[in-house]
Amino acid sequence: MTRGAFIAGTDTDVGKTRVTLALLRALQGRGVKASGMKPVATGCRSLTARELSMFAGFYAVGDMINDDVAAIAALSPPECERTDINPYCFDWGVSPHIAANRAGVRIEPERIAAAYGRLAMHCDAVVVEGTGGWFAPIGELGTMADVAQRLGLPVVLTVGLRLGCLNHALLSVQAIGVTNLKLAGWIGSVLAPYMPALEENLATLDSMLGVPRLAVLPYSIATDADASHVVAAAAALFDEPASDRGGDLSL
Repeated sequence: MTRGAFIAGTDTDVGKTRVTLALLRALQGRGVKASGMKPVATGCRSLTARELSMFAGFYAVGDMINDDVAAIAALSPPECERTDINPYCFDWGVSPHIAANRAGVRIEPERIAAAYGRLAMHCDAVVVEGTGGWFAPIGELGTMADVAQRLGLPVVLTVGLRLGCLNHALLSVQAIGVTNLKLAGWIGSVLAPYMPALEENLATLDSMLGVPRLAVLPYSIATDADASHVVAAAAALFDEPASDRGGDLSL
């Protein structure tokens, strides 16, 4: 049975994609056939002919492309369809519900669950990246939390390590805690070259979040070494018995 994890974040631009890519590389380095998934992406553009060679196999000229999705697709097996890796892609780089409303599209958790199911047929593991924070709206009433609950996967909280991260992390953990989902742990993502009291903040998060710290990604412009920081996290998240992983994706 395919194992999965949902990568949530304390906010937008906190390192969720970096964590997703690092886990994919770590899993593949251990011989695990893994795909990434970003159900909803905003800030997409039309692929140009000049860019086609970089994305051959996943995109055609004129397709809507998002840089994060492209990076995830490049690390996913070729048989995994791009439209399953990213079911919803909007050009306006704003909150998903605003971008979807302008496009005249309704974001449906059921469609996302169906896409996840198709990816799972090709892979041993699927790493799903949420958009924005836990309660980022996807429609008039729904949020990314509804997507996470429909998938039923264990949640990994990406904590963007910067001023204000303690409040954001504690609020996110509290919100996840009222669901029926398992919060498997948190991964820190250092967002600036120097963060005052980094170690003290990490210690506070360790003591107050109530779930394991799985990894910390240090500040770096290059991400080539990220997989080495999450090897233990990948093992902790994906080496459990399959019967303990994932939710009911029956449609």
